[in-house]
Amino acid sequence: MPGYDIPAQEAAPVKILIAGGFGVGKTTLVETVSEIEPLRTEERLTAAGVGVDDLDGIESKTATTVAMDFGRITLDDAGVVLYLFGTPGQERFWFMWDELLNGALGAIVLVDTRRLDRSFAAVDFFESRGLPFVVGANCFHGEQPYTEREIRAALHLRDPRTPVLMLDARARADVRGVLLALMDTVIAGARTAARV
Repeated sequence: MPGYDIPAQEAAPVKILIAGGFGVGKTTLVETVSEIEPLRTEERLTAAGVGVDDLDGIESKTATTVAMDFGRITLDDAGVVLYLFGTPGQERFWFMWDELLNGALGAIVLVDTRRLDRSFAAVDFFESRGLPFVVGANCFHGEQPYTEREIRAALHLRDPRTPVLMLDARARADVRGVLLALMDTVIAGARTAARV
């Protein structure tokens, strides 16, 4: 019912993963929307990462997530509390993705179209595990030179119903909109499964 707010302690808990390649904006997205001070496990990039961490296109990056990010947002209108788990983007930390997957109902695959090849592994990961997800194309510097259709084609999404949405990971309204789109996708998938 419109206008009806469910207290946070009564709202249903939902675990959501925020995944994608190295440097696509996952930590920023969690920080932007979290209603609590987010847990961050960022460390400074050092000389030890030279030759291991690919900074091509993100040369100004000085820190990286080494375990996960964690935040929370209550969506009163949906009656849920979303627990957001940002995955590490570097390939050497991907072994943690399966652990973070446990109990998750859906994911946002955040992509940077300037470096789209860094996103293929995240798309493949969720498609192969059957977890509902949406693609969020992060518009760096407020610009997105590609259309939803072009991004969809480049990612070779298996399911044509997988939403591809434009967002600025620094804009709370954009992030909230993508989270609501993900919830719609999760609910639609559950309804389809219930009819089968």
